[in-house]
Amino acid sequence: MATFVLIPGAGGTASYWHLVEPELRARGHRTIAVDLPAGDDKAGFTEYADAVVVAIDEAGPDVAGQTGADLVIVAQSMGGFTAPTLCRRVPVSLLVLVNAMIPADGETAGDWWENTGAPAARREQDVRDGRSPDAEFDLRTYFFHDVPGPVADDAMATPQQQSDTPFAHVGLNGAWPGVRTRVLSGRDDRFFPVDFQRRVAEARLGITPDVMPGGHLVALARPAELAARLAAYADDADDVTRSGRR
Repeated sequence: MATFVLIPGAGGTASYWHLVEPELRARGHRTIAVDLPAGDDKAGFTEYADAVVVAIDEAGPDVAGQTGADLVIVAQSMGGFTAPTLCRRVPVSLLVLVNAMIPADGETAGDWWENTGAPAARREQDVRDGRSPDAEFDLRTYFFHDVPGPVADDAMATPQQQSDTPFAHVGLNGAWPGVRTRVLSGRDDRFFPVDFQRRVAEARLGITPDVMPGGHLVALARPAELAARLAAYADDADDVTRSGRR
């Protein structure tokens, strides 16, 4: 049994994972979905990591006191900037980056966009798909295009706040944490196109992402398939750990 610590992206609401959590629990795992202080102008990635650590501690000593053998961090999108700090503060057996921003050493979240070429990659994908790259940015077009209507309506009914403060903050100081890491990309992601994600992950981590159907918000669009993949990753990490102990 693994404990999945689920970190949302921009906006920072634990409810992003509300369809994935029961799928993971049905497979026998524990889940901790975290609300981040995304609307707090005083909070950067250190404070975001603080919120995750508190959530783990509040889950009880059976989780907080683990050796890390079954603690799995899952970071969505902007959550990729919180993940490195977190992996240095809690014992982790596996980190899974899902459609995630992957920081370089000393890079702020604001600089990440131009450094990686994310805006240009999205425009190129728009052209390939027949969308106007100059059209006004639309949440349904880029985030909810493959999310079932009622789920998208519910998610959009509660506007999420995201302070600009973290974009001036660095997510990684030094080398990437020495934690087993998997990268998972949505094949149909319009915001971070899959070829772009592959290029960044290979250049920065030396990892070729696994690809699954779905857009940027796969936890809302394909929760069962995402949960199945996460559970398989955890099983694989556990097998590796057990093999290393023998």
